[in-house]
Amino acid sequence: MLSACCGPSRDAAAGPYEEGPVIAVRRASPRGMVRVPGGTFLMGGDDPDGRPEDGEGPVREVRLRPFMIDPTCVTNAQFATFVKESGYVTEAERIGWSFVFRQFAAGGVMEATVPGAPWWAGVEGATWRTPEGPGSSVGDRQNHPVVHVSWNDATAYAAWAGKRLPTEAEWEMAARGGLERARYPWGEELAPKGRQRCNIWQGRFPTAPSKGTMPVKSFQPNGYGLYNVSGNVWEWTADWWGTTWEASAEDPAGPAEGAAKVIRGGSYMCHDSYCNRYRVAARTANTPDSSTGHTGFRCAAIL
Repeated sequence: MLSACCGPSRDAAAGPYEEGPVIAVRRASPRGMVRVPGGTFLMGGDDPDGRPEDGEGPVREVRLRPFMIDPTCVTNAQFATFVKESGYVTEAERIGWSFVFRQFAAGGVMEATVPGAPWWAGVEGATWRTPEGPGSSVGDRQNHPVVHVSWNDATAYAAWAGKRLPTEAEWEMAARGGLERARYPWGEELAPKGRQRCNIWQGRFPTAPSKGTMPVKSFQPNGYGLYNVSGNVWEWTADWWGTTWEASAEDPAGPAEGAAKVIRGGSYMCHDSYCNRYRVAARTANTPDSSTGHTGFRCAAIL
């Protein structure tokens, strides 16, 4: 169901695994989080190069209560603290492999391929600690977003931190930064005055060299103080995937059930030649147990 840039799901090469440990909740204060004032905003888009099949439109009125959200994605350093204090083991670690952009694979490449997306490889030993597989590490990437985390892993971290994942509506309102119907968190132009504003693919995909993830505070924040809501890594939200909407809604939380969870924001693998989902209205999804080298998350909380 997913586009090639957004990442394959584990059902492409599923395998058994054991459940992770039950973790204790560490109630955190909202210090460092950004307050989003709530109110009514126009959600969705009708961009001429948008993807109606993804349920980007119609543009609709949504009303939200005020909430808090992290200004950045959760970093490797923050996730390491969670793992140290809770003993949590991610799904990629329990299963034994995760999806890596083939250009980055350091070893352990599995024979299985992803139909239509040969640039993805299942890599044995690829985890949040070893993002490219055996021999790699996050030693010099402590302030980069944690990756190879499933929706289930992200939810476990959020619960431990006394927070939660944002709803899709909360994510979009926060990502817009107070701008109404803008294509990007900073306005209408992708690169105003020729200046790059987000970490997306540069050059011909998938052959040009890629730097992968960047620090979570790369580029300027949007009007609410959120960094990198376009590009860098996809971000998990709380909602199940769906493509039908009401003309207006108050604090929507998505469908009651489903097979995949919504991810937003695009990643360093997005390029306008085949996947321009770094627009604010763009959306896609992946299964809750899937993990890739370009998907992370940020947390939200009620006031």
